[in-house]
Amino acid sequence: MSTAFISHRECALHDMGAYHPECPARLGAINDHLIAQGLDHYFAHYDAPLATFEQLLRVHSASHLERIKRNLPQAGIVHLDPDTAMNPHTWQAALRAAGAGVMAVDLLMTGEASNAFCAIRPPGHHAERATAMGFCFFNNIAVAAMHAIKVHGLQRVAIVDFDVHHGNGTEDCLRGDERVLMVSFFQHPFYPYSGTESSAPNMVNIPLPGGTDGEEVRRTVTDLWLPRLREFAPEMVFISAGFDAHYEDDLGGMKLFENDFAWLTEQMKQIAETSGHGRIVSMLEGGYVLSALARSVTAHLRVLAGL
Repeated sequence: MSTAFISHRECALHDMGAYHPECPARLGAINDHLIAQGLDHYFAHYDAPLATFEQLLRVHSASHLERIKRNLPQAGIVHLDPDTAMNPHTWQAALRAAGAGVMAVDLLMTGEASNAFCAIRPPGHHAERATAMGFCFFNNIAVAAMHAIKVHGLQRVAIVDFDVHHGNGTEDCLRGDERVLMVSFFQHPFYPYSGTESSAPNMVNIPLPGGTDGEEVRRTVTDLWLPRLREFAPEMVFISAGFDAHYEDDLGGMKLFENDFAWLTEQMKQIAETSGHGRIVSMLEGGYVLSALARSVTAHLRVLAGL
């Protein structure tokens, strides 16, 4: 079996304006680096489908979907908040981004792929049940996780979030669901200024100060993530793969490098192989310095594909 690489050209058409860090060039940088490294042919490439309303409504309110669609501009850009904007292509791109995770789950459950990486945008982990925010419209990882539970009957799924920002949206959508264990670390204090309050029993939130390096992250993961994940024994592992904790990424203040992301991926691969038949769905979240993003995603994919 192979590693699936799921994306769609419509994901590059969503644009929140000049100089916005969450830009279409992010996907181009990833693709170009994989080609330059001679790695693109190792993956099975798929076009992401459009997520359906039924799939989205498992984690979002109907009013949330209606608000986004209602605000879609015919031309130009419309802001939902100072950080989160829509152009005429945003709706389709967001549906593709959420649909990619659904496709990934289906590919893994049918045995067509052993794991999957979704190179998609807009990202999703800040999107709450009824609120778009932080560059995010639909919570892609939560939609995929609930598809695994509702359609494929999985009883235990884990969500691993190593983005520099707390995945407040994922927590909002899945808080208290005993079928889901979410583990995360994130810079604090930092946007969205959440994750440190009392969390539900199925949430393992680890706030870390700015300047935290890979050595400290590895200790944190070894001591606090891995025991909970092993005890939980997930049947599928979902990764909110944000690479903005990279040393070069000036949108955050942590000090990780490519080898740290590779190590994190190795740990999650071991968890998945132990209890989940190796099934991992990884979905792109943050990462805004193009060269660092491309190198980090490549390191992540090398581990997923065993290259």
